[in-house]
Amino acid sequence: MSQTFKTIAKFQYSAEAQIIKGRLESEGIQVFLSDNITIDTDPLVSNAIGGVKLKVLTTDAMEAQHILESISKYAINDEGNAIHCPNCASTEVQLFSTITSLKSFIAFVFGFISGTLPFYSKDKYRCANCNTEFDVK
Repeated sequence: MSQTFKTIAKFQYSAEAQIIKGRLESEGIQVFLSDNITIDTDPLVSNAIGGVKLKVLTTDAMEAQHILESISKYAINDEGNAIHCPNCASTEVQLFSTITSLKSFIAFVFGFISGTLPFYSKDKYRCANCNTEFDVK
C-alpha cells in the first residue's frame, strides 16, 4: 500500500483545516495537515507559504474530494436554513467582513499602529450570483 499523500485543499488558518480534518476522519479517511504549526505560530506568513495544506492518502483522494464538495460553502441562519438574497432570491450567499464605516476604519488604523488585531469590523452578506451586499436582521 502506498503511503503517498496528496494535497486536496488549502486553508488560510489552521482552525478551518481542523474542522475539515475532523469531518474527513469521521468518515474513516486518514488526514495529515502541513504547515499548520508554522501558521499557528505566525499567522501573517500564511499567504507566503501557501496556507495550511490538507493532505490525504492518494488512495483516499477521490472520496475525500467528494466529501469536501458536499460541505456547503454558503451562509445559513441560526435555524440552519439557507439565507436568501433579497435581490435575486439565490441561496448562494457568503458572509464577509468589511471596513466601510468611520468607526471600523479608525479601529483598523489603531489596530495596525498598535500591532493588535482589529477589534471592530462589520459583517455583511454578499450574493454570489448578483453581487448584492446586504445585512440580515
